[in-house]
Amino acid sequence: MEEVTYQGLTFVPYIRREEIAVQVKRLADEIKRDHDGDKPLFLCVLNGSFVFTSDLFRACDIHDAEVTFIRFKSYDGMATTGEVKEIMGLHEDIEGRTVIIVEDIIDSGITAMQLRKELAKHNPRQVKMVSLLFKPDSLQVGTAPDYVGFKIPSKFIIGYGLDLDGLARNLPDIYVLKDS
Repeated sequence: MEEVTYQGLTFVPYIRREEIAVQVKRLADEIKRDHDGDKPLFLCVLNGSFVFTSDLFRACDIHDAEVTFIRFKSYDGMATTGEVKEIMGLHEDIEGRTVIIVEDIIDSGITAMQLRKELAKHNPRQVKMVSLLFKPDSLQVGTAPDYVGFKIPSKFIIGYGLDLDGLARNLPDIYVLKDS
């Protein structure tokens, strides 16, 4: 891994793909242990978590599991706007079901809190959240995810689905903004 540059910003290696794979497997094992037999619905929050969701869903190996997608937008460039805008909503019936929200990263908690509130209106049996990355120091509302891959400091990162204005999602490793 070497430095990469997007929009004039330099990013350095932070979490290697091998470390990510280990955590994805661990999370999948925990979810399978807790929810095998529940026929869980994995709810991928687009766009950032599509890579993580794909790897996690396959690793879980729960035969009755399903996956669907929802899209929210709360970032503009490198900063959260503080507002959450729904772009694509949920179309599945979740009443009485276990829903596992799959997020790439939880920082302020605003999107996660709004999503949990919206899902509760549809009477799921339970809602759990898994996030590959969690910034505990940035959490403003809500609680930590039920399943966490990595706890990280409040720094801007890209790669493995995470982006800078739509760019860098295809990097297989995670990079952090280089200190100037």
